[in-house]
Amino acid sequence: MGLSPIAGGSTVDAVLEQLQAQVSDGSWPVGARIPAETELAALLGVSRPAVREAIRALAHVGVLEVRRGAGTYVRTTVDPRPLLNRLARASLRDCFEVQLAYDVQAARLAARRRTDADLVRLERLLRARDEATAADDFGAADAAFHLGVAEASGNAVLIEAMRLFIDRLHESLRAIRLDHEIPEAGPGPHRTVLDAIVAGDAAAAATAAAAVVEPTIAVLDTLLERDGGTVGR
Repeated sequence: MGLSPIAGGSTVDAVLEQLQAQVSDGSWPVGARIPAETELAALLGVSRPAVREAIRALAHVGVLEVRRGAGTYVRTTVDPRPLLNRLARASLRDCFEVQLAYDVQAARLAARRRTDADLVRLERLLRARDEATAADDFGAADAAFHLGVAEASGNAVLIEAMRLFIDRLHESLRAIRLDHEIPEAGPGPHRTVLDAIVAGDAAAAATAAAAVVEPTIAVLDTLLERDGGTVGR
């Protein structure tokens, strides 16, 4: 499938759709360098800023990788946008149930595979998480710590899955910081996770990771029963 001029020559969404189609149908395989912005703009009949914005959007969701001074390359042929749209509409309980699954396995693997550099980074991320106060800052810092544990797992699939999930997790953590009925795990349970990872105790790390999330899920279940299934939706 080739690129074709876009009617009106303006919308970023139309550019994005054509770029994604080139990736999805294999015209640009994984590892391939895509044409330069100037060439794409000429082929599509749009401005370079429109092409740049579409590339930035696809890089944000992991389809493309922009390498400074080397061009833009295909990372995956899978279009993650349908999944991201479903995540955006997911309930709080759904999100924390997924977080539980990811976090337990991530902590277990991180305890086995973490490097000294991972431990230094996790310590820094945990400190930032504990110091965050504003809801949005807290959500971002807490999510970053959980992603850091996943990155220390050394499992490429788990890491990519967590990266796709991280924006929704950020929003969920922000929401519970603002909702005083739903508990959030404080510094202690998160420190227990990191201590087990430092000790290389995979079973303890998995148990500690579960203890961070399970109380929140239990309260959400109770609130859903009380309010007829409307809380957390």
